[in-house]
Amino acid sequence: MSGLLRLLDAAHARLDTERRDLALAREAAQLIAAEPIADVRPSDAMGVSELAAALGVRPSTLRHWDAEGLVVPRRGVGEARRYTPADVRDARIVVQLRRAGYRIGPLRELVPRFRRAGRSDDVLAALTARDADVDARSRALLEGTAALAALLAGR
Repeated sequence: MSGLLRLLDAAHARLDTERRDLALAREAAQLIAAEPIADVRPSDAMGVSELAAALGVRPSTLRHWDAEGLVVPRRGVGEARRYTPADVRDARIVVQLRRAGYRIGPLRELVPRFRRAGRSDDVLAALTARDADVDARSRALLEGTAALAALLAGR
């Protein structure tokens, strides 16, 4: 019985963590999207190692995102990747969405829409949809817990 209760506690804790991560991602996306990208100079671009360090990810993560089409920096033949301020903004949003549990596939559709619109509406809509999913899983867990309690009470 105690093992079952531990499993339920862990499931509730995971949902709580996901809900908190979503709130942080929503706040970060709003702040990032509101930042002006003006007065851009070539010296504002960042290399892969520099951006990876700033984001707290590995350079291989940025290269993977490039290969997946999420954040595609400027790059000439035989030249290193150079991330413009707009690329940096996109990478920051991808970091927050990944932390909120988004997988690469859905981000392939979401990031280009955000980039074209230049606004956070699509990102916020995706986070709202994710919130609804967490709510549904939370309700299902509560219903399952109630059914289990009724079953155990009838032993």
